[in-house]
Amino acid sequence: MTSMPRGGAADVTAAAVRRRRAVAAVGAVSAGLLVLSACDKPTPLATITVGRSSVSSEATCGGEGKTLQTAALTKCLQDKNVKSIKVDPDETVRFGVDPDIADKRWTILMNGQPLTEDSDKTYRTIPGSVFFNAQYGAQGNSTVVSIKAGNGKKSGTAVTGLWNFKFKKDD
Repeated sequence: MTSMPRGGAADVTAAAVRRRRAVAAVGAVSAGLLVLSACDKPTPLATITVGRSSVSSEATCGGEGKTLQTAALTKCLQDKNVKSIKVDPDETVRFGVDPDIADKRWTILMNGQPLTEDSDKTYRTIPGSVFFNAQYGAQGNSTVVSIKAGNGKKSGTAVTGLWNFKFKKDD
């Protein structure tokens, strides 16, 4: 019978376990990096908050910093598959955008028409009644509101991203 110093077998087993754990950790990190490299970077988020409800969305069109062509912009403004939120006309509607959007200067559109001047702030508020007022171009009990990202130039005409939302009147 061979003899091993007392506790020697435990040392060999612990070393093997540490090696297996290290190999598993390296494999997991490598797999994670591989998966991440295959993914597209998400576009910045725009968030609408009314009272205690909110909805966030990535760009409906663009959002990666490239200028959108007029035809693509027109098609995007007509997209019906957008997130919606109920808006009480007596509530304040809060618009929040990621700093990436604010850096490009952004404008709020209602039914495709500018509702505000462009801004480089990350947050704006507008009374809910505006979105259902015929004076501002509203028709009926719903309206499409968009956040349009520019190219960073004040009063610039280029559009680099569009985030669309549908506002439904909540009485």
